Amino acid sequence: MLDRFTMPLTHRPLARLARRFHGRLTPDQVTLGAFVIGMAALPLLAFEHYGAALVAIALNRLGDGLDGALARLSGKASDAGGFLDIGLDFVFYAAVVLGFALADPAANALAAAFLLFAFMGTATSFLAFAIAAHRRGIKRPRFPQKAFYYMEGLTEGTETVIALTLFCLLPGHFAWLATLFALACLLTAATRLWGGYRALCR
Repeated sequence: MLDRFTMPLTHRPLARLARRFHGRLTPDQVTLGAFVIGMAALPLLAFEHYGAALVAIALNRLGDGLDGALARLSGKASDAGGFLDIGLDFVFYAAVVLGFALADPAANALAAAFLLFAFMGTATSFLAFAIAAHRRGIKRPRFPQKAFYYMEGLTEGTETVIALTLFCLLPGHFAWLATLFALACLLTAATRLWGGYRALCR
């Protein structure tokens, strides 16, 4: 819901940062490096180092924006890079949720499982429509910089980052925060499935 507003705001800063790394790093190297840093959040959360985990999450999200900016600057944007980027993103999101479950299984495990269930809905509806959109040549005018069709919804990248940040800042309230976000994700999955089905029928 918010990505249409936040992406234009980050475009110029990321482009400037990409110029600093142009010729030194490839987009795929940035993608993999950001993933490794982001995955450090899993053990950090499990041992309840929430501040350090938040830093790892923030660096991962910075890298997630930087790899695309670097790809556009270097002319190396590709389907392979886009696939690697989105695939590792979903693994990273799930790892953060797992980290909270490991930190306090008694309090967090059920809410974490519910959120992972909801993530399955948002991820599959998002990616399944992207495949169909590519086959039919459906354009993505609002997000032309994306390597795939970017289907909008109530919970997108910006909302997910906000949720992960709140989890780290308020770890004692993870269970109800995760439950609320899971409900929003399920609503997103439902609207994407219905909207995508209707769009493809037309």
